[in-house]
Parts: sequence; C-alpha cells; structure tokens
Amino acid sequence: MLSKFVGDRKFYKATMAVTLPIMVQNLITNFVSMLDNIMVGRVGTAQMSGVAIVNQVLFVINLCIFGAVSGAGIFTAQYAGSGDNEGIRGTFRFKLMSVLAIAAVGIGALSLFGEDLVRLWLRGEGDAKDAELYLKYGMEYMKVMLWGLPAFAAANAYCSTLRETGETVVPMAAGVTAVLVNLFFNYVLIFGHFGAPAMGVRGAAWATVMSRYVELMLAAGWTHLHAGGKAPFAAGLYKTLRVPAKLAKRIFRKGLPLLMNEGLWAAGMAVLNQCYSVRSLDVVAAINIESTVWNAMSVAFMATGNAVGIIIGQKLGEGLDRDRVMDELRKLTAFSVALNIVMGAALACLSGVFPLLYATTDAVRELAGKFILVAAAIMPFNAFTNCTYFAMRSGGKTVITFVFDSVFVWCVCVPLAFVLSRFTSVPVVPMFLIVQGTELVKCVIGYIMIKKGAWMEKII
Repeated sequence: MLSKFVGDRKFYKATMAVTLPIMVQNLITNFVSMLDNIMVGRVGTAQMSGVAIVNQVLFVINLCIFGAVSGAGIFTAQYAGSGDNEGIRGTFRFKLMSVLAIAAVGIGALSLFGEDLVRLWLRGEGDAKDAELYLKYGMEYMKVMLWGLPAFAAANAYCSTLRETGETVVPMAAGVTAVLVNLFFNYVLIFGHFGAPAMGVRGAAWATVMSRYVELMLAAGWTHLHAGGKAPFAAGLYKTLRVPAKLAKRIFRKGLPLLMNEGLWAAGMAVLNQCYSVRSLDVVAAINIESTVWNAMSVAFMATGNAVGIIIGQKLGEGLDRDRVMDELRKLTAFSVALNIVMGAALACLSGVFPLLYATTDAVRELAGKFILVAAAIMPFNAFTNCTYFAMRSGGKTVITFVFDSVFVWCVCVPLAFVLSRFTSVPVVPMFLIVQGTELVKCVIGYIMIKKGAWMEKII
C-alpha cells in the first residue's frame, strides 16, 4: 500500500527538479507581495483596502492571461516531450498574440468601467467617508497598474514556454530579480526614502510596473541569447507570426475552455469576496490580510500542481502506458497533500500573529485571524483538487476542467455565498467556513474523474 503512494529517490529527485524552482519563484514572489501588502497596510486601512479591491479586479485579467498561455501550454509540454521545436514555436506565437490582446481589452475595460467595479465592494456597513477614501486610493493604484499589463502578459508567454520545455531555473531567476526590484522600489516610493517623494499607493503601483518590465527583459533576453542551444525553439521565432491554421484551431478548441475557466474562476473569487464584504467594510481589510498570507503559504500546492501539469503532460507526449501515468500522478498527489498538511499547520500558527503587522483596528485583526484558521484547515483539500485539475488539463480535457473548476464555483460556491449574505443573518466567519468547505465536495468529484482515466490522452 505504501509503495502505491510513495516513490523512490529517483522519483522525488525528478519531481523536485521541476517543482523546486517553481516553488522558490512563487515563494519569493508571494513573500515580496506580502511585504508590499504589509507596507501599504502600514500606511493605513483605507489605502490597504483600496489596493486590495483593485487587485481583485486585476486578478481576473491576470488569470485570463494565465488561461491563455495554459491552453497553448498543453500542446507545448507534449511537443517538448516529442522534441518538436517547430510545434513549440507555433504555440509560443499563439500565446503571445492571445495575451497581448487580453491585456489590451483589460486596459480598455478598466479605463472605462474601473470606478464602477470598485464601488461594488463598498456597499457594506461602515462610514461613507471611509468608502470614498477606499475608492480614491483604489483608483490611484489602478491607473498606474494598467501600464504594467502588456509586460506581465508577454513575460507569461516566455516564462510558461521555458517551464514547459524543461527550463524552470531561468523563469525563477527572472521572477526573483523582478520581485527584488519591486521590493526595493516599494520601500523607496511608498515611504519616500533616498530623496524620493512619498507616493503611497501610487508608489506601490509604479514599483510593480517596473518589476514586470524587468522580468520580461530577463526572460526574453535569455531565451533569444540561447536560441542555438538551451532554447532551440527561439531560433527563427519571429521570422513570422503565423500560426498554422490547423494548430491554431486545435489550441483554440482546447484552450478556450481553459481561458474561460481561469477568467470565470477569478471572477467567481471576486464575487465571493464581494458577498463577504456585504457584512461590513472591515471584512474587505480582513479578507485582504487572510489572502495575503494564504498566497504566501500556498506556494507548495501551486508548485506541485504545475509540476503535475508539466510532468504528466510530458509523459503523455512520450506515449507512456496508462498504468505508469496513473502511478506517477498518484505519487505526485500524495506528495502534494502531505506537504500541504505541514503548510496548513504552519498557516494556522500564523493566524494570531500575522494580522498584528498591519496598522488597522482590533476588529479587523480578529476577523483576519479567524479567516486564516479556516483557510489553513482547507489547504490539504486544495492541494488534492489542484493536482486533479492539472492532471486533467495535461491530457487536453479542458472542457472537463472547466466544469470541475469554474462551473463548480458559479453553480455551487457563488449561489451559496449570495444566499447566505443576502437572505440570512449568518455571521461572516461561519459563512466563510461553509463556502470554503465545499472544497470537500470537489475532492470527491475530482477523485471520481481521475479514477475513470478518460483524461489520459496524447493530443499532439
């Protein structure tokens, strides 16, 4: 029984070669984002809440970009497994054009309707003057952040392709450098050090924008410098932007559900937080604190989930038999769940300490601590469903993943939160627990889908 879930030394060495660079990059990125959030939180609750609301809106666009590169990335991983560099070039071009189009649409939409979207989070109980301050700081932050979307989009196209072709260290190095740039300029521009003006939330936004252009320059620069060696797909990459019609059609067919999934899932998360915020304006700040520390601690299951997508995708591209693929997936999932039991325990230990870092009220800190405890308890279940999601995606079953992920959120979680927030007097913490607890139902659904094995398909 133990051998079914525990691999040998060679298995974990191969797994960590893929997982560790992604985990380190995500850890440093999320850690610096956490410091960024704390720095803004030290300025004041209004600034922190305004930035948090805008980031939830931007999160929808960011995940649409992620969905676009992921859809083509299914093919990239399998082309890499079969050594087809021309196929990889086609998927990269598709990624780049798609993400830049999404960034352009996002910039246009938020320029026109950004203020109306932010106001949706400002309807809870609280002082009207506080709500207007939240809006003021949020819009200051958004107007600057839009300048970074094109760089964020293009960097995702490069970094995802490098990871899917087995080069995980370079995206990690580019990401680490970018977040250090972000951290330095946060310190300088938020508080006004080294003779710079104290710009508050605008300083935080400009620091993020600069870091995104740094990440793009490093990832793209390394890729094209190594076109003749470690990144052979980059040779002749821009001789044309043409994507073979047959490939574009197949990526679109497989990738559109994934793009829709990421966008709808992110929108679902934003709607859930808006439902929680109906209880009071304090909830906006408390949810921001909880999500900040949760993002930092969730790097383990996010990295192992990505590893599942890459490793299982490459195995399917190589044409391995079903039993071997299932064995690899079972051990990867067991590793992820075990790792996230530990991470969940660590997150629970931070529930009483982390909120103290913010210059906010005792009521907000208490709420945040309770939200963190709930999130810690659910983390191992998140790990299981995340591995399930990436496994099904690696075989090209994007319609199934769409149903499993975003349809579940919109048909189960969102209606549940809406009813509880609008038609009951259930306090916000039990409401949060009930909604997050639906992850257990998702675990059962995911187990059944994986067990059937219909997702295991070589699509190239």
